[in-house]
Amino acid sequence: MKFCAAIAAAAIHFGATDIATAQIEPSPAFRVEPPKKKAVRKAPPPAAAPAAVAPAAVAPADPAQGATPATTPAAPAEAAPAATQAAAAAISTHGTNPQKRPPYPPPKENCRNTESFESWKARFRKEAAARGVSRQSIAIVDGIPLSTQIIGRDRKQGAIFVMSFLDFQNKLATPNRVQSSKRKVAEHRTTFERAKAEFGVPASVITGFWALESDFGAGMGKLPIMPSLVALAYDCRRSEMFTEELIAALQIIDRGDMSPSGMIGSWAGEIGQTQFLPTRYLDYAIDYDGDGRINLFSNDDDVIGSTANYMKNLGWRANEPWLEEVRVTKDLPWDQADLAIKLPRSQWAEWGIEYPDGSSIPADNLTASLLLPMGRNGPAFLAYPNFGIYTEWNNSLSYATTAAYLATRIDGAPAMSRGRGQTNGLDAPQTKELQQILARRGYDVGKIDGLAGAKTRAAVKDMQMKLGFPADSYATPELLAALRRSG
Repeated sequence: MKFCAAIAAAAIHFGATDIATAQIEPSPAFRVEPPKKKAVRKAPPPAAAPAAVAPAAVAPADPAQGATPATTPAAPAEAAPAATQAAAAAISTHGTNPQKRPPYPPPKENCRNTESFESWKARFRKEAAARGVSRQSIAIVDGIPLSTQIIGRDRKQGAIFVMSFLDFQNKLATPNRVQSSKRKVAEHRTTFERAKAEFGVPASVITGFWALESDFGAGMGKLPIMPSLVALAYDCRRSEMFTEELIAALQIIDRGDMSPSGMIGSWAGEIGQTQFLPTRYLDYAIDYDGDGRINLFSNDDDVIGSTANYMKNLGWRANEPWLEEVRVTKDLPWDQADLAIKLPRSQWAEWGIEYPDGSSIPADNLTASLLLPMGRNGPAFLAYPNFGIYTEWNNSLSYATTAAYLATRIDGAPAMSRGRGQTNGLDAPQTKELQQILARRGYDVGKIDGLAGAKTRAAVKDMQMKLGFPADSYATPELLAALRRSG
């Protein structure tokens, strides 16, 4: 993706990675040349659909996932020598019986690494062996030095999400991206129709993620991911999560899907055109064109099928909406505008909510939440149960709302309204001050980092109600001033 300098400089990711290639050089002990791009055979869709799967527990998305400038896509390497004909014959079953994984614990902020890197490696070798990883693959970890640059990058994420939702979506859900997404849907119409029939996920939804994560393969990242996974598995901040990801990467190598040098992606370990972490690849990536291998780097059919398979397993509801723009009245019960509050559309209609063109929303029992990403004066949406899949994919509200909105635009919805009044919010220092005040008053605002996450928004809503402000969960300079005055 091509972003302004401020975004490109932000140390964040939402899958595909950004300027990491310019800032973090691979260790000389693990420097690889990106494999040359090779042609991938496009076989006709197989007659049999992939087996249906039950929803699986998945890890929550990283709360700070960020920008991705355009980079040259790296083609997958040849399968590792350990791959056998039997494994190739069985590859079509991959992704149809995903492992149930417990949620990861939240990141340990400001933790210190007290274990030596070599001691951690020895402990990891035992754990990987107990999990069935081969000696040959475990030995890969032995030769990788610690990258303190990767650890530092992981601990400095967040700047892009200080942007307002309107600014954020203006840079990501652009008219050009809408048009390129529509062309991609037309190019692969048959595959998208098949995915919709088998998994229930519309083409626009898949394409929206595909566009944001890598610009259809232009921004997949250029780094070998193994050094990143090793560093992040060692670091105490998210060790549990990335130990699982590192083991999954080694299992992918053992399975014969990729070689270590073929695992090229983002600084945070994601690979492919929709930026799957290794556990996501292991659990949900499928060979969707029946050519005998999974290729999320340059095989569009596999990208489409794997993304749809993942979303179905997250709980996507076929033939249901995910997000609709609406117009609100001036005197709503604003405390009801909360993603945790789900009401039938008949109730929203009774309160005067309508579509932007003035037409009535259906007064039925389909439940939805009122989403006001910039408060009562900004854009307004009804968020349906499927919107929860967006926040599972990435729990940044700005990213999730932008991705969902982009999908509606690909489907033909008009550009959103900017709202009906001033939407002045807080900048990062002001938000950090707000969080400090709220924390002193006993609220759990999460990490005090200048980013208004779900816990901060919940605390803001409660304080708005106590002080007599419209309780729309959106922090304003007026609210901050009132909190300063009240001590």
